[in-house]
Amino acid sequence: METYATALLYATPFFLGLVLFEIAYGHFVKNQKHNVMDTVSSLSSGLTNVVKDSLGLGIILVSYPFLLEHLALMEIKATWLVWVVAFIVLDFAGYWNHRLSHHINFFWNQHVIHHSSEEFNLACALRQPVSNLLGYFALLLIPAALMGVPHEVIAILAPIHLFAQFWYHTQHIGKMGWLEYVIVTPSQHRVHHAINAEYIDKNLGQILCIWDRMFGTFQEELDEVPPQYGVLKPAQTWNPIIINFQHIWRLMKDAWRTNNYWDKLRIWFMPTGWRPSDVKEKYPVQIIEDVYNFEKYKPEASNALKGYSIFQLVITTAMMLFMFYNYSEIGFDGLLLFGLFVFLGVYGFTTLMDRAKYAAWIEVIRGVAGLILIFFTNDWFGLNAYWPTGMYVVAFYFVVTIFGGIYFTYFEKTYISPKLVS
Repeated sequence: METYATALLYATPFFLGLVLFEIAYGHFVKNQKHNVMDTVSSLSSGLTNVVKDSLGLGIILVSYPFLLEHLALMEIKATWLVWVVAFIVLDFAGYWNHRLSHHINFFWNQHVIHHSSEEFNLACALRQPVSNLLGYFALLLIPAALMGVPHEVIAILAPIHLFAQFWYHTQHIGKMGWLEYVIVTPSQHRVHHAINAEYIDKNLGQILCIWDRMFGTFQEELDEVPPQYGVLKPAQTWNPIIINFQHIWRLMKDAWRTNNYWDKLRIWFMPTGWRPSDVKEKYPVQIIEDVYNFEKYKPEASNALKGYSIFQLVITTAMMLFMFYNYSEIGFDGLLLFGLFVFLGVYGFTTLMDRAKYAAWIEVIRGVAGLILIFFTNDWFGLNAYWPTGMYVVAFYFVVTIFGGIYFTYFEKTYISPKLVS
C-alpha cells in the first residue's frame, strides 16, 4: 500500500493539472464544460476513492497470486510477449467487470458514482467508488492465471490500465478516424456516459473497443442524437459519499418492503433497475422520462460558497498529499484516523454545497475534533517535522471550517431539504 500511496502522490497533481487545463481551454474557446460545484464534487469523489484504496479497506474474496499458485498450467517468462498477453487479458477482464457493473443490481452500486455527474469532462473521470468493498476482480483474471502470467506484471499493469482511462472523458476531442476501430475514444465514451435510449449500456470497453464490437455492445456517437449525461435516477446531491450508497440503500429498502420472499433474495442479482412489482407500485422512484428536458441538479450557490468549496477542496487535497508523503511514518492506526478526517471533510463541505441544514454540525464537530487532536498531540500527524508552524496553520484551518459551516448554514438563507434518495 505504501508503494501505491507514493504513486498517488505524483499521479494526483498530474490529473488535477489536466483538469485545470481543460477548464482553462474551455474558457479560452468559450465552450466551458465545467461548472464549479459539479467539478468540486467530482474531484472530492476522487479524494475519497484514493484515500480508501491507499488504506486497503475492503474484503478480497480471492487474490491473483492465490489463483496463479493453484491454477497455472504453464509459466510465461517476463518477456515483451507476456506484457502484451497480460494487457489483453486485463482489458478483457475489465470489459466484463464493467459489463457486470452495468447489468446487475448489486454491482451497479459500485459504479453509479462514476455516471452520476450530469456533465461530462475530465473531472467526472475521477468520480470513483468507495463502495467497492468486495474485491472479486481477480476472479475475472483466471485466464491470466491459467497462462501463468506473473503477478508482478499484473501489479504493474493494473494501475497503468486504470490511469489510461482518464483522458477520454472530454467533449473537446471529436472522432479520431481509424483509431475509432481500435481503442476507446472520447466520442465512444461520451456514448457510454449518455442516458439517451440509443446509448444506454453501450461502449463498455476500457482501452480496446474490440470487445464491444465482438460482443454486440458497440454504439457510434450519432450527430442527430446529442448525448445527455447523468443517471436516469438522478443523484440530487453533490455529496459523493451519499451517491456511493444511494442505490444499495434503495435495494435494501425494496428487499425489506416487498412481501415476496423470492424477490427479497433475487433483487440483488436481477438486471439493474429491476424492482419487485408490489414495491414498484407502492413506492415509485423518480426516473427521467425525457432526457432532453430535465432539470439538472443545481441548487443556488453564492460566489462566496463556491469560493469556500474550492478552498476546502484545495486544503483537503493538500492534507491527503501530505498523508501519502508521510505514509510510513504516520502508521496504520494514524492513517485510519487521518483518512477519517478526509472523509468527514468531504462529507461536510459537499453537504454544505447541498445547502443541507445539518452540514454545520458536521463541520463544527470535525473542526473541534481537529483542534482537540492538535492540542493533545502538539502536532498534526508529524507535520511539525517538516514545517515547525504547520500545526498552527492546520489549527487555523479548522477554525475557519467551524465558522464557515456556521456562516453558510445559518447566515446564507438558501436551503434544500437533504434526502438520501429520491
